[in-house]
Amino acid sequence: MLHAIAALLVFQLAGEAISQLLGLPVPGPVVGMALLFAAMAAVPAMAQRMRDTANGLLQHLSLLFVPAGVGVMLHAQRLAAEWVAIAAALVVGTAVTLVVTALTIKACIRLLGPRVAGGDA
Repeated sequence: MLHAIAALLVFQLAGEAISQLLGLPVPGPVVGMALLFAAMAAVPAMAQRMRDTANGLLQHLSLLFVPAGVGVMLHAQRLAAEWVAIAAALVVGTAVTLVVTALTIKACIRLLGPRVAGGDA
């Protein structure tokens, strides 16, 4: 388990370093996650060795949300002052996401045909 956690941290560190050195507009942990995915795709045994650790982390995923909750409480006054803008951003962002998703699905069905959408199997 310790080796798997160390591997996760090494990939996160590598992603952060690559992101900073190349000035990428992508967060370092995302780059590290892509590197980890590539490594596990190249070496399937690595994925097997990390399975138990990943499942253990997922079982306690709610603990990872504690810092976010503390951040919300820390900035409660700012949230109270700017709640209208935050609510508008959430509503507009959700609406845009739904529209883009619907258009993407429509385009995929048009390109791939109705069989993909649940037609004849």
